[in-house]
Amino acid sequence: MNKKKILKKDNIVNFPSKLSSIEKEIEAIIFAAAEPLDIETIESKLSKKVDINKSLEKLKTEYSMRGINLVCISKKWSFRTSPHLSNLMIKEKMVEKKLSRAAIETLAIIVYHQPVTRAEIEEIRGVAFGTNTIEILMELNWVKPGGRKDLPGKPIQYVTTEEFLSHFNLQKLSDLPTVDELGAAGLIDTTSVDNEIFGTGKFYKEKQEEKKEDIYSNIDEMLSGTLDEEDNK
Repeated sequence: MNKKKILKKDNIVNFPSKLSSIEKEIEAIIFAAAEPLDIETIESKLSKKVDINKSLEKLKTEYSMRGINLVCISKKWSFRTSPHLSNLMIKEKMVEKKLSRAAIETLAIIVYHQPVTRAEIEEIRGVAFGTNTIEILMELNWVKPGGRKDLPGKPIQYVTTEEFLSHFNLQKLSDLPTVDELGAAGLIDTTSVDNEIFGTGKFYKEKQEEKKEDIYSNIDEMLSGTLDEEDNK
């Protein structure tokens, strides 16, 4: 029976080589710098002249297996977190930003007058648009383009999104508070607001469908009443 030869490797631990005083200076200079340094800048801070390229390469090797690496980018040297550990450095933070008054007013106009064009929003507000007002609302995914109006120039019309309904916990646009409800809450002066312009296109569509149903039911009642009268004659 043939015996297999087992090759054993020496269990050797490679400790970092001892750094010279100049290498320690280079290490400290790069570590303390607020930005990456080129070779000329590093050399100008050393206590004596040395083969700096050789020292930098040695430091680069020493740090190659650590959590912090010495890297050279565009001929400038700096310490960076090891790419293998970069995920540990990620920190997610929610930043709350308040909408400007212009953005709030614009959103309210779109909500209650949609579909509405930029020019119509400016007319209702009485002032010209600020920069990126609608863009901010679109970035929040509360507003989106809703086709073009059949007018010269075919201006874009804006409408609210499903994300808007979800964010404000609304099932449908008709769940929005009416002019009377807003007045009762003290949010608007109902004496100066026309009910006919306070509502959305979709909101009115829903109301119109309800009206049609009421009309037809009334017609049925009238017809049945007329037939009953004829039968009684």
